[in-house]
Amino acid sequence: MTKTREIKRRNFIKKVSAVSMGITLQVPSHHFSGKKKNSTVRIGIIGTGNRGSHLLKLLMGIQDVEIVSLCDINQMNLDNAVNICVNAGRKRPDGYFKDEYSYKELLDREDIDAVIIATYWESHTPIALYAMEQGKYPGVEVPAAITLEQCWDLVNTSEKTGIPCMMLENWSFRKDNLAVLNMIRKGLLGDMVHCHCAHSHDCIDHWFFDANDGSQRWAAKYLINYNRDQYPTHSLGPVLSWMDINCGDTIAEIYSVSTASRGINAYMKRKFGVDHPNARQVFKQGDIVTSTLKTKQGKTIIINYDMQLPRPYDNRWMVQGTLGIYNEQRGSVYLTGKSPEYHEWEPFPPYEEKYLHRWWKNTINSSEGHGGVDMLELKLFVDAVRNKTNTPVDVYDSVTMSAVVPLSGLSIEKNQPVDFPDFTRGKWEGRKPYFAL
Repeated sequence: MTKTREIKRRNFIKKVSAVSMGITLQVPSHHFSGKKKNSTVRIGIIGTGNRGSHLLKLLMGIQDVEIVSLCDINQMNLDNAVNICVNAGRKRPDGYFKDEYSYKELLDREDIDAVIIATYWESHTPIALYAMEQGKYPGVEVPAAITLEQCWDLVNTSEKTGIPCMMLENWSFRKDNLAVLNMIRKGLLGDMVHCHCAHSHDCIDHWFFDANDGSQRWAAKYLINYNRDQYPTHSLGPVLSWMDINCGDTIAEIYSVSTASRGINAYMKRKFGVDHPNARQVFKQGDIVTSTLKTKQGKTIIINYDMQLPRPYDNRWMVQGTLGIYNEQRGSVYLTGKSPEYHEWEPFPPYEEKYLHRWWKNTINSSEGHGGVDMLELKLFVDAVRNKTNTPVDVYDSVTMSAVVPLSGLSIEKNQPVDFPDFTRGKWEGRKPYFAL
């Protein structure tokens, strides 16, 4: 590291450390203000496949964002992403694709403020760690980590360097989920007691396997080698703020159970015949994993992993308090003293509009990724980078969501509850809610 670069890095750390280290106690509300900024945020993207290219297109739609460089081990993906920039009339970004460590060349540059990481799961943490060490904000696709060691590495490195680290969990920013958060904070549901959430999404023919020939895609290896909740963050994302996890409460233990693995083999036989290799392949991953989480303050959370059986998409959010209940599947609420007598459900949409979160009062184009959610999330991340403030989802929440991956596997293996680490090291007791204030 050059002397000039080291000085720049130290000055940057001084500016952000008061905020990012302060997140262990209390974090100010940082949000996308919609105001024009003078400074340009310079971004690199590592991983330019489907997800990375999607985020690239959105970032180019944010004012005062410059795409400086791109990196991918697949040159075809990289060339496609470069062409996206050029065809949009943007300056041609530099490309890195030599090998799996080329991301370090990108992050060694002095003209980058932040990086979007949209690579394979196992590389998310190593790249984010290197980014923080070089003074760059990492925006990490989900999950941010897949082992407990990686979770602690992210926390320790963020605290040591003073660089915020954000997992890009977009479902935390949904219009409906933020309206529910507003209702909870205004006391309409009373004290929170219990929550159910799920990621119910048949991903056999696009995430895990090729729809045309049934061959294994990159994520299939996780189904062969592990039995756990492989993808808990979409389920748990909004729940953390609903239940004040890491800000007044913390998860104490997790107990996970799994069904047998039937769905993948059944799909392969049905679609490609009994002689297809994956019709006979042994998969460790059970079809449905159910995890029960208990908090220090006596709340419970149920998480379902359900990604291998035929079904429509569903998140099955339900949050219940001492004064009422919200049910996403029904699109309904019941509130004591407000809903009709005899415990009848009320439609949720009028409440969603009444308690619309201010983030959604800005102009959001519903065509910009998952109904505008991805664009909102990226704008908030960019705004944090621009202002050198903490990210809208902090490192503690990022690793708490991610830790369900290894812990659910450990609980299934032991067939017993296991302790859930306190990534805040006890500071959850004094931390105030910070998300989406």
